[in-house]
Amino acid sequence: MSSVARRPQKTAMLLAQRIVGDINRRGNNVGDRLPPERAMLEEYEVGRGTLRESLRFLELQGVIQLKPGPGGGPVVQQPDATSLATALTLLLQFAEAPFRTIAEARGGLEPMMAQLAAERMSDAELADLKLSVDTMKENLADQRVFLEENKRFHDVIAHGSGNAMFGYLVDALLGILDGSAIGIDYPEVRRRAVHRAHLNIYEALAERDPARSAGAMADHVQQYLKYAEKKFPDILAAPIVWTNGH
Repeated sequence: MSSVARRPQKTAMLLAQRIVGDINRRGNNVGDRLPPERAMLEEYEVGRGTLRESLRFLELQGVIQLKPGPGGGPVVQQPDATSLATALTLLLQFAEAPFRTIAEARGGLEPMMAQLAAERMSDAELADLKLSVDTMKENLADQRVFLEENKRFHDVIAHGSGNAMFGYLVDALLGILDGSAIGIDYPEVRRRAVHRAHLNIYEALAERDPARSAGAMADHVQQYLKYAEKKFPDILAAPIVWTNGH
C-alpha cells in the first residue's frame, strides 16, 4: 500500500476541513447551530451533494449532529473516542491482529499515564477515583457495576494524566476490549483482586508518587493479562472484528 500514490483529497473532505476551521474561527460551542444549508451553499460555492457529503462525514466523526425538520440542521457536538475506536478496530481487523494486541498496548501505555497522573491529577479527579474504588467495593456481587467502575477508574487516570492523547486512546482501547462483550468473565474472587489493585493504585496516586503509581498500574495490567491468558486464551487469540459494540 505504501507504494501507491496518495489520492488527491476529495472536494467534500477539503470542505469539511473548511467547515471545522470556521467553527473554530467563530468560536462556536457545543449546541450552537451552524448556518442553514442555503447559506452554506452560497458561502462555500459548492454543490448540494458535496456539502451534504461533508456534513455527513463530520457527523460520523462526532463534530456535528444533523437535526431533521424545521429549525434543524447541523449542530456543533463534542467529538469523543467512538470514531477513533472504530478506525483502530478496522485497522486491526485488516491486520488480522488478535485481542491480545489491545491488552499488550494497555500494558505499555497505562503505567506511563499513571506516572503522569501522580503529578497532574486534580483533587477533584482524585476524589472521583476514590468514589470509583469505593463503589466497586460496595457492589462486588454485581458484575455490571464492576465493569462500569473498572472502565471509569482507568478513564479517570487516563484523563488525569493531563495528556489528551492518552485519554482518547484509553477510551478507544477500552471500547474495543470490553471484557463482557468478548466473553471474559470475572468471578467474585477476581473482582476482589481487581478492587485491591485499584485501591493500591489510588493510594499511590493520592501520595503523588509517580514511580509507585506506574509500578502499581504495570502490575495491575500484567495480572489482568495473566488471568486472561490462563482462563481465556482463545479469546485473546481471537481476531479483532468490527461489531455493533465498536
